[in-house]
This record gives sequence, C-alpha cells and structure tokens, in this order.
Amino acid sequence: MASAQLAADYRKAADNYFKRGDYSSAISYYEKYLNGGKAKQAEFDPYTSKMAGKQVPPSDKLQAVYQLAESWRLLKNYTNAAPLYAQIADDYNTYPLGRYHYATSLRALGKYSEAEKALKDFLATYTTEDQYKKAAQREILNLQFIQEQLGRGAAAYVVQPVSGGRTGASYAPVQLTPDTLLFTATWPDSSAPANKVHVNRLYKAVFSEGAIAGVTRANEIPSGQMHEGVASVSADGNTLYLTRWSVNKDKKSASIYISKKSTDGVKWSNPSLLDTIVNTPGSNTQQPFLTPDGKHLLYASDRPGGLGGYDLWMAELDVQGKPVSTVNLGNVINTSFNEQAPYYHAASSTLVFATDGRTGMGGYDLFYSKGAIGYWGQPENFGYPVNSVKDDMYFVSYGKGKKILESVLLSSDRADVCCLELFHLAKKDPLKQVIGQVVACDTKTPLPGVAITVVDIASGKQVYSGATDADGIYSFTIESATPLSSVATLKGYYTTSQSMQLPDAADELDSLVSTPVCMQKEVVVTENITVLRNVYYEFAKADIRPESFASLDDVVDFLKKNTDVKAEIGGHTDNKGSDELNLRLSEARAVNVVNYLVSKGIEKNRLIAKGYGATQPIAPNVNEDGSDNPEGREKNRRTEMKILK
Repeated sequence: MASAQLAADYRKAADNYFKRGDYSSAISYYEKYLNGGKAKQAEFDPYTSKMAGKQVPPSDKLQAVYQLAESWRLLKNYTNAAPLYAQIADDYNTYPLGRYHYATSLRALGKYSEAEKALKDFLATYTTEDQYKKAAQREILNLQFIQEQLGRGAAAYVVQPVSGGRTGASYAPVQLTPDTLLFTATWPDSSAPANKVHVNRLYKAVFSEGAIAGVTRANEIPSGQMHEGVASVSADGNTLYLTRWSVNKDKKSASIYISKKSTDGVKWSNPSLLDTIVNTPGSNTQQPFLTPDGKHLLYASDRPGGLGGYDLWMAELDVQGKPVSTVNLGNVINTSFNEQAPYYHAASSTLVFATDGRTGMGGYDLFYSKGAIGYWGQPENFGYPVNSVKDDMYFVSYGKGKKILESVLLSSDRADVCCLELFHLAKKDPLKQVIGQVVACDTKTPLPGVAITVVDIASGKQVYSGATDADGIYSFTIESATPLSSVATLKGYYTTSQSMQLPDAADELDSLVSTPVCMQKEVVVTENITVLRNVYYEFAKADIRPESFASLDDVVDFLKKNTDVKAEIGGHTDNKGSDELNLRLSEARAVNVVNYLVSKGIEKNRLIAKGYGATQPIAPNVNEDGSDNPEGREKNRRTEMKILK
C-alpha cells in the first residue's frame, strides 16, 4: 500500500514538473515512478528497449514513458529520448506524434535511414492535415538529400573552425579591409554588467590563410546598450551598416543603423537609425548587406508584405547611402519559412542566403541563386560540406575572380557547440596532370620506351620517373604548376636535358601539355656530314641563341665519348646578301660554335671552323618559276659537323 502511494506521489510530482516546463525535475520523478523508486533496472527500464526489442511497458505507464521521452527531447537529449519513443511508437492512436518525435530524435542522432523509415510509418497512420504532416513530408526529402550529400563526401574541400576555444557564439563575418575581418561574437566581456556578459558585440581580427589573429573589440565603432552586429561595409571602407537589437520578455526588436567613418580615417560616427523605408515599426529588420556598387542594401525582415517568416528585401540607396525605396525579392527567393543572411558575390553574379524553407541538410542551409540585381535564378543548395546537418549561414567569399568556393568564411554550429562559430572552407586544388611527348628531331616521329626523369627545379625533388608509351607520351600529376626540368634517355640517341615548357595559364588549368622534347640520334663516326639541328643564331649575326645549347651539348657528349674524332664545324647561309658578307657571317658562326664546344671541355686542336657562305646549297633558294623558296633557304642556313678523323 505504501509502495503504491509512493509511486502515485512520484507520478504526481513528475506531471506537475512537466506542466511547468521543469523537464530536468520531471525526468527524475518519472524515472522513479517507472522503476519503483529504485534503480532503473529494478522494475521497468525504458532504456533497455533497444536490446529487448518490442518490450512494451504496462498500459498505465505508457503516458509516463511518453512524457519522459518528451522531457528528454525538449532538453535535446535525443540519446535518451529515442528508445523511449520507440516504446510507444506503435500505439499511434493514443500517441499520434510518437513516431514523428521518434523520427526527429533518430535524425538528431545521425541515423538518417532509420529516421526516414520512421517518418514514412508516421505518414502512413497520421491523417490530420497540419504542420506535423507537412513537416514530415519535407523532412523525408531532407533526409534523402542528407544521405545523398554525405555519400558524395567532401574530398575537394577542407573545413575547419577559425574561432574555436572560446565560450559563446561567433558569426557574420565581413571584410572591413582586405586583410581585416569584422564579425559578431557573444564572447564573455569582463567589463560588461553581470547580466550582459554575453551581449552581441562587434570584433575585428587579422584574417590570413584560413586563420584569424589579433582579435580585439571593434571599439572604434561606438556601441550602445543594445546587442549589435551583423554588419556590412562599403567598398571604399567609409560607410558601415549594422544591426542593433534588444530582447524584452523573449521578444526581439531589431533595426538597421548606418555609420560613417570620421575624417581621421579610424573612428566611426555614432550609428543612426535608417528611416521607415527599411525599418518598419513593429517588425524586425536585420542582417544588412551592401552591394559592392553601393547602390543597393539587401536585408532580412519579418515586415508585412512578405511570404512568411523572415524574407529577403532590397532597398535602393541614394548617393549618401540612405534608402529611397524597398522591394521584396519575391517568391523565386523567399518561401513561407525564413530566409536570412543575404550576401552578393559580384564577380560570379551570385546571391547567397540561408533558409530553413527548402530541401536541405538541417536547420538553416546556404543556397545560391545566379543572376543580377533584381533578376534571380532558381536557388540551389550548396550541398555538403558547405552545409551540414546543423545550422549554416552568414557566408563571405575570399575566392579569386568567379571562384566563389575557393576560400569561404561561414558560420555554423556543426562542431556540436552551443551556437554558431566561424568556419573556413577552402577548396583543395585538384592535382594537375602534366602530359609530355618525346619525338625524334629529324623525323618528328614519336619515340617509345624513352626513360624520363622529371625534377622540381626549385626543390630539386624528383616528381616523376617512367617511360614513354607507344605514342611517345608520358604523364604524371603535380599539386601545383611549378618550374620543372626533364631528362630523356634512349639508346641510340643523345641524352636530352631541358626545362619543360608548360602553357602560359598553367595555374588555371587542370591538364598541362608540355612542348614536345626532341632527341638527336647519336652521330656514328663516318666521313658523312651531319647537319646540327636546332642550332640558331641572332638575325644577321653570329651570336648563338640560348635554345641552341641543348643541341650543341649533344655534340659535346658525342665528342667526349669518341675521343679520337676530329671534326670540322662548317657554317652555311642562303644566297641573300653579298657573297663576301655571307662568307664572313658563316665563318663567324662556325667559330662561335667551336668556341662553345671548347668551353665545354673539348680540345681545340680537335676542331676546325670553316665558313662556306652560300657556295654549297642543299636545296634551291628560288623555285623554277623564279619565285622565292623560303623552305629551301631555311635548309641552306645550317651548321654542319664533318668527321675528319
């Protein structure tokens, strides 16, 4: 009898605490009631449901189990809530929302496929046309989207917090200067009154390479007694818009203010309230974003005339930065739910905003819409990892040109903390494929089986070693375009070492095709005359051009391998110009070649320089009809090596 009375007292106390919203106390007494005032396992343990399968408590305790589940859920302890909801999920006549809350608890625990099934079970039995049915239908789409996005992974991006380790929120980043970040935070302030330790204030920091440093309060911007933050700065750095708000009895009242930089170039004027064109009395107006041209102010507001919740609006500004008119962005952008935190990336003509009214991954997701001011395309979800299964909003791009996701700061509570934190998202540069080819210098035909070694010139590190395929092709990948040199080796050909000639826009390309390398056949000791390919001179001069050195080095290599060889270096020209001039020019060029070979270690007594001018053409300088023959002249302008011994 006493035990029954004690159980009744536990139940009564639990119900009273539950009605008053004191869920922690309610949990304590519901557990005592369900377990006879003893340990959880003594009588009925609702937490063992996962192991025990379809264990169902006595019918008189189902309501207590349901309200215990509700208590845990309302305290956001989904680990304890989920197995409790599982106990009453099949009694959908008595607890029609049991399956719905079971599903949302599973979702919060990351059990997305199970949550999707639970929602479908809920819709199969729930016939009321209300917000829960609509929410369940939307959430099924969200769960399917989550599973699809997480299945893709985030290999192309790196996401990391930049403001972790501090108690409180940090969010709404904006560029104050190219290297200075302005953002909002509720970090503890020892100078604030005891009841305002976590007031929203503006902070600034140096932002570089995905990290912040030198964090301080933005004291140059006058602050008042209200919360303030979510700012936007003009392109010239002289005009600042910010949100100020107060909270009275859980009711928020927010408006947008404007401030001008003082003549000293450091401090700002006391922020003044924008007029009623933007700040509608009785409504919240917040989160300003000034377009780079300074002509429009995007903002979020729950003012009348919207589609529901917070909508995005746009005000036209005069030259002083004051609004002259305002319009709703319309149903292409806005939904009956909430749209907030607008941002416009001018380089890519992209509007970015956060919403909880479209298919997404959870809470607020970041969406983008391509178009110009006033002409917006259908919004698309950025997907994972820009978005997470938590809230993601307040976006700013540091990307170059149109690369909006190259480097991004955003706010998210994905780190399982109390509130929003600043995160940096950076796109990994894809590996660049370098494609090279080796051909024979004389025939330009591909050479297979050439041993190739590629070295990073700056570091000296070998980045590739392999051989050409049947088409003379070789390829490898590198992280970034960097100066490279290659060495090509093939029996019967001179070893060729030279810098790899990559395309001009190498940094912007994922596939880089190098200029083909040509290899000279080894010269066999014979009385024959060999034309030295790829030996070039300055126009009408004897100076050897640097691109000739690789070919001349092959001659050096040959002469060093064949130490008993003596050779004549002969210079030849076409027949343009006087015979005397051509003779002098050809001899001077031959002398310069000999001098180069000697500078590389070849004994001078093994070499003879001789100029032949235009006396020994190997092709016609003019065609039969008397017209000029450029191809023939090019063949006649040559340097030859004749083996003398």
